[in-house]
Amino acid sequence: MTKSNSTKINPAISRRSLLKSTAATAGVAIGSGAITGFPTIWAQNIKDVTLRQFGTGVSNLNEVADKVKEDLGFTLEMTALDSDSVTQRAATQPKSFDIADIEYWICKKVWPTGNLQAMDTSKIKNYDKIVGIFRNGKLTPESVIAQGTAPHSVGFVEGPGGTSFVDNESGWMTLIPTIYNADTLGIRPDLIGRPIDTWAELLNPEFKGKASILDISSIGIMDMAMVCEAMGEVTYGDKGNMTKEEIDKTIGIFTEAKKNGQFRAFWKSFDESVNLMASGEVVIQSMWSPAITAVKSKGIPCVYQPLKEGYRSWGGGIGLSSNLSGLELDAAYEYINWYLDGWVGGFLMRQGYYSAVPETSKNYMSEDEWGFWFEGKAAAGDIVNPQGDVIEKAGAVRDGGAFEERMGRVACWNAVMDENQYMVRKWNEFIAA
Repeated sequence: MTKSNSTKINPAISRRSLLKSTAATAGVAIGSGAITGFPTIWAQNIKDVTLRQFGTGVSNLNEVADKVKEDLGFTLEMTALDSDSVTQRAATQPKSFDIADIEYWICKKVWPTGNLQAMDTSKIKNYDKIVGIFRNGKLTPESVIAQGTAPHSVGFVEGPGGTSFVDNESGWMTLIPTIYNADTLGIRPDLIGRPIDTWAELLNPEFKGKASILDISSIGIMDMAMVCEAMGEVTYGDKGNMTKEEIDKTIGIFTEAKKNGQFRAFWKSFDESVNLMASGEVVIQSMWSPAITAVKSKGIPCVYQPLKEGYRSWGGGIGLSSNLSGLELDAAYEYINWYLDGWVGGFLMRQGYYSAVPETSKNYMSEDEWGFWFEGKAAAGDIVNPQGDVIEKAGAVRDGGAFEERMGRVACWNAVMDENQYMVRKWNEFIAA
């Protein structure tokens, strides 16, 4: 049993015990200055609050909803959708949610609708500990900002009601960052039997009928671009904002490969990608970190392969509905602060993701877990996933190494292009070809 499986008690105050102890005493506030600096939330009312959250299955997890109920006292109703459905709901159904757990590239599509409200960073307890990627775009002062929709570029607006993104830390965020990762190709090393070190291998005829790519246009096109550039077929001005000519050339290369039988399937959901890899029907494909974890937990070799051209990255955060106000808005801020306080970060990091505030996550991980997932150290003992299944044996080192080594090699971010509608049309033609 690792430290991560027990509930950490904040030495200053336990919100749960405070909620319980004040429930009988009307007029005693939780969320007062000593705790979070928020307006008064009455303990007898908080239990009646229900917040509706939706997002992808990456972070809309029942364990998080259960922990919110335990620690904060209110109910979080979660709905998990695929990325395209998340985008559509956030943009077209503003009254159907309170919290949108979305990726930053989606923000570019949703913010102009006015369905989300800017958030006051002075209410975010750990704002100053959020990694630089989300604040100024740089992991370190020397970092070069990657192509695509870098999170900080759509992370701030000029103020409440702001409609335009600004290029500075204005104090008003579109999303409060929560989760991100450096994505690459997943491979079955036991079935491939040789080193893989480039994105170009996805289209290697050696893997004909055993390759796969994800069928989410805004993300899939970026994987395609990484492959085409690695093959020396296309040189992009900005992979995250292609011209029509670049889109045509990219889709054309993959359409030809598809007609030649390169791909076994195209997946949209996490489970589909896991099943393709675990069955051995696919040996190389676009993949997400927890899918790798899920395959490994079945005792099947699977590697998130570092590639010489670098990673395609993404970041997500919590957005608040513009309809949210009063007690519910206070509860939402309380939730955000709880989210960044470390328990969720530790939970997500055991799946291979990173927390926007890594240092608080460390409090909810064993020294060995932190060393393996964050520092790139060899595991001293077995490494388990959030459900307690062993996914790495003692001596294992994380694919790609330490945090800075992985996030420092991001080549592009998931993006929304100026030619987005044209790109989606061409993507659909590719899938139908």
